[in-house]
This record gives sequence, structure tokens and C-alpha cells, in this order.
Amino acid sequence: MAHETAVYTHGHHESVLRSHRWRTAANSAAYLLAELRPDHRVLDIGCGPGTITADLAGLVPHGSVTGLDAAAGVLEQARRTAAERGLDNVAFTTGDVHALDFADGSFDVVHAHQTLQHVGDPVGALREMRRVCAPGGLVAVRDADHGGMLWYPEVPGMPEWLDLYRRVARANGGAPDAGRRLHAWARRAGFTDVRVTTSTWCFSSPSERAWWSGLWADRTVASDYADIAVDNGLATRDELRRISEAWRAWGAEEDGWFTVVHGEVLCRR
Repeated sequence: MAHETAVYTHGHHESVLRSHRWRTAANSAAYLLAELRPDHRVLDIGCGPGTITADLAGLVPHGSVTGLDAAAGVLEQARRTAAERGLDNVAFTTGDVHALDFADGSFDVVHAHQTLQHVGDPVGALREMRRVCAPGGLVAVRDADHGGMLWYPEVPGMPEWLDLYRRVARANGGAPDAGRRLHAWARRAGFTDVRVTTSTWCFSSPSERAWWSGLWADRTVASDYADIAVDNGLATRDELRRISEAWRAWGAEEDGWFTVVHGEVLCRR
């Protein structure tokens, strides 16, 4: 049987990994942390450079964490992250969330952060996550919702960025409004015990604005996302440069404020 394959809209340009390396269990998986036990077996899907994965490994010192990503190259960074922290209970492997190479019930917790918005069949992915989760265990998923992105002030070019990003993500087979859909997807995947929450990232200090606007300004012109936009006829290089400049203009605003809304689900197996 053919399986849908995840296609990561952003790719792994430095501007993308700059964002990923900032992520921690505290700022990206807080809704899950109280549920973790020291001996839990955890699967972290879409682990990227492994900063959240390493945090989770530190929270289950008598258990284990397996980080999985579709891209082999980024796992070298993940392994370095774990080695630098002296962790011996974490391992990394490649795989497809639509067809996980693990036996039924292999893990107590199956976690995915910012992953389902990029996969071809999110309900099928959740079914696979449910399959490899042990009875009584948890499937924990958090995804942004680009329909809920908010910022101030309304710098010219920023609305065009959001419209373009949503069109590019959909053209690449993704769901940029995944956050609001997680509950429905989880129920369709067979979960009946689902706890739904939301949380945000907020960037407003001078250093936060410089970091967030800089990585998006760079991503808009230099990442796989930029290539997909051009190759699909959704934007020209000149249009991308103007949007990149809009990001830098927003970052220079003293009153600048940007929030990213996330949907979260904790699904009991």
C-alpha cells in the first residue's frame, strides 16, 4: 500500500534551523510535561535538530527517547545536541510518520511538534502514532495555525507574506491552519479521550523582534519555501525580496509585536 509522504515546506536552510534550535520542551511542549514519568519511552516525530528531543530525554532519565525525522542530514545536528548534553538515553533515526517502523505499543508517549501541518495525510499519521502508542499512553501534538497569526503594527507587505505562505504550504500538500484541525483529526483517527489546549509564542523585545524578523526575512528569499513559491508560480523573486524587506521593517518597529497561535491535543490511547 502506498503511503503519503511528508514534504517539509521550509526545508533545512540555516534560517529555518535557527528557529528550530530555539525550541525547547518548556516553550514548545509545556502542555505535555506534567504527564511525563521518569521511565517513559518517548517517540519524538519530526525532531529536527533535536533540542526538544534532548529536553524530553532529560525528563525521562530512566526511560528512553527516540527522535525521528524524514531528513537524514538534520539528525547529525540532533546527535551532536544529545552528545553535548551527555545524554545516553536518546537515539535518532529516519522514518515516515505515515508508516512508522515500530511495533504496536512500543512507546508510552508519542510526540510531534509542528509536524502534522506538513504531512500529506494527517489523520493517517495520527493513526500510526496511535498504533505505536501503548494502551494508556499519550499521543501529544502541537501545531501552529497561520490563520491566527497576529502582529502590530500593520507594516505594508506583511499581509502579503501571510497570504503567500498559506498558498505555498497548500501547494506543497500541507495544512497551514493545522492548529484548529488537530481535535477533529484526532477524533477521526480513533481517539475518544482528547484534551484540547492552545498556547502562543510572542516576540516583542528588541532582541526577539530582530531574531524573528531576521529569520523570516532570510527564509523568504533563501530557503526551500522561496524556491517552491517561485517554481509554482506563486511569487517572483522580486516579490519575495519585497516581503523580506517588509519583515525587516516590522522588526525595526519599536512597538512591534508578533504572536504565533498553536493548537494542542493530548490524546489518551
